[in-house]
Amino acid sequence: MSETNLPLKDVLPLDQVFEFEGQSVRHGAIGEGAPLVMVHGTPFSSQVWRRIAPVAARSRRVHYFDLLGYGASDKRAGQDVSLGVQNRLLAALLAHWSRDWHGAMPDVLAHDFGGATSLRAALLNGCVYRSLMLVDPVAVAPWGSPFVRHVRQHEAAFAGVPPYMHQAMLDAYLQGAAHRRLTEEALRVYTQPWTGEPGQGAFYRQIAQMDQRYTDEVQSRYGELSCPVSILWGEEDAWIPLERGVELASLIPDARFTRVPGSGHLMQEDAPEVIVGELLGLLQMCDANDQKR
Repeated sequence: MSETNLPLKDVLPLDQVFEFEGQSVRHGAIGEGAPLVMVHGTPFSSQVWRRIAPVAARSRRVHYFDLLGYGASDKRAGQDVSLGVQNRLLAALLAHWSRDWHGAMPDVLAHDFGGATSLRAALLNGCVYRSLMLVDPVAVAPWGSPFVRHVRQHEAAFAGVPPYMHQAMLDAYLQGAAHRRLTEEALRVYTQPWTGEPGQGAFYRQIAQMDQRYTDEVQSRYGELSCPVSILWGEEDAWIPLERGVELASLIPDARFTRVPGSGHLMQEDAPEVIVGELLGLLQMCDANDQKR
């Protein structure tokens, strides 16, 4: 067994399968209580929540999943893994899970592309959230690093590089998401789905399909959001500058915006305690508002 395929410890179980448009989506849930849905971004998986979900699960039913083409979900040549399909997947999963929620609305925690996915599901698919917490989301133009722009123009060339070159680029790319040095364990968690076949091709496929038009489609409508919204942004985010977060907060009525010192784009590794603290505070506020009604 190669090092990249060794079993990983303390990962979230993805023991359920949801069929979406002929494709298998892996998902799981832990804890009991009101629903809380966590949506990951790119190039990550639901394991980005592995240190946060167990804390929230002390009082919530936490649902998480791997986006199409990501993590343990189906990866296929020619697959649509763009932001144009992920919101439809989220809407379908919410409808599936809600059968056990007894009419409760979910709180949603989303990062990066998960932010765009959650915003699109609300504004284009009519999904209703009790609250929405966004961590360094892809939401305001322009976005896309020089690496992303280059891969989009040369997807086939990158997909065919030798595995050792791919691994080196993958490690460097992921490290760029964090302000602090990622541990070897963290790198393995995040790189494992993108190595070997079909992982390597899937990695460049999802980059090639990044298109700003999917956020342009909804950016002018962020003012329509009616649930409480909290935005966390790493001051050291090298992927999406802090200014995008400030602009996003200005577009959402009464949004709470928090700058997080010492954190890059991957706040789940740089400052997970900040995410947990803000999340629990937001949930408590929503609980109190519900009791007043």
